[in-house]
Amino acid sequence: MARKLARMRRSALLLVAAVACDPRGPATRSPTPRPIAGAVAVDTIAKGLANPWAFEFLPDGGGRMLVTERAGRLRIVDTTGHISAPIAGVPAVYASGQGGLLDIALDPSFGSNHAIYLSFAQPGANGTAGTAAVRAILRDSSLDSVRVIYQQQPQVRGGNHFGSRIVFGRDSTMWITQGERFAYRDQAQDLGSDLGKIVRINRDGSVPRDNPFVGRPGARPEIWSYGHRNVQAAAIDPATGQLWTVEHGAKGGDELNHPEAGKNYGWPVISYGRNYNGTSIGDGAVKSGMEQPVYYWDPVIAPSGMLFYTGDKFPAWKGSVFVGGLASNALVRLVLNGGGVATEERYLHELHERIRDVRQGDDGYIYLITDSGNGLLLRVRPKR
Repeated sequence: MARKLARMRRSALLLVAAVACDPRGPATRSPTPRPIAGAVAVDTIAKGLANPWAFEFLPDGGGRMLVTERAGRLRIVDTTGHISAPIAGVPAVYASGQGGLLDIALDPSFGSNHAIYLSFAQPGANGTAGTAAVRAILRDSSLDSVRVIYQQQPQVRGGNHFGSRIVFGRDSTMWITQGERFAYRDQAQDLGSDLGKIVRINRDGSVPRDNPFVGRPGARPEIWSYGHRNVQAAAIDPATGQLWTVEHGAKGGDELNHPEAGKNYGWPVISYGRNYNGTSIGDGAVKSGMEQPVYYWDPVIAPSGMLFYTGDKFPAWKGSVFVGGLASNALVRLVLNGGGVATEERYLHELHERIRDVRQGDDGYIYLITDSGNGLLLRVRPKR
């Protein structure tokens, strides 16, 4: 008993010392708010999508959306619910486990160049795969000039943790979020590997000269930040231009971060979660030289998709962050204040749907897709 108490005292002292080295100290934990039922109205725009993963509005004034299906199909859905035949020219994908056709983004100059970007699990040699991205020109029913602009290195076996959100910064460079592929989590700390990293590239796939590890021996120059587990939610704060992300934890420990250049976000050395078998992860929750999340969830929400709301249909929600919840079956609303989370609310739990992506329409409403074999495209509006 004396030895056990001594170990506990040493652990407490180490935690205090680590917190003292980090001016922010431990992160704020979600209070797990009770879901708010019936507060908004929900319209079903389309149904019958097969495990949709992401969608993006086309800027043609007609409300049409490009929607990815994980099996490798890209479709156009209109406001009447019509789902097009698959668009030709999508590259072959590794459609296994969490892999497949994943995110979609329009080029900042889409109006003049019709370029789009797709992220996907790219099949490699001998059963391997890795996160990749292509640039293509969208025609009426096909993709032209399809070119791979990013390939995760190394490609490894397994069907988990591809991350895969694409976000453009104010300077038109693009961030691609990734995972550490689950069985290879130690590589999240290895700057010679893309696993467990957020990368930043130019639209042609070249590396921006101001990336934090350009010129550093043994480090991949495309890396922006590292120590990530599986980042499936990302968005730019329109007020500041800052990148924000939400990543999956293990058993507990989903994290809200604003990844900065060259910083280490800790996985798998520190985490607020535990392994699925209940054992501890790494060295605890805090360690000098590793960033604390802004906010974390335990139990997890299983985050996917993220939005900073700027519309006028929900005036009280302007500036709020919305995150899709898979395991939590929720649309999660966060109110930020002073760089932290002041309030959390949860909606749409009564639908019992896994929310995979969340976007704002040109009409100011919030749109969602749900992850199932009969996936839904939904519109959220104020309840009259």
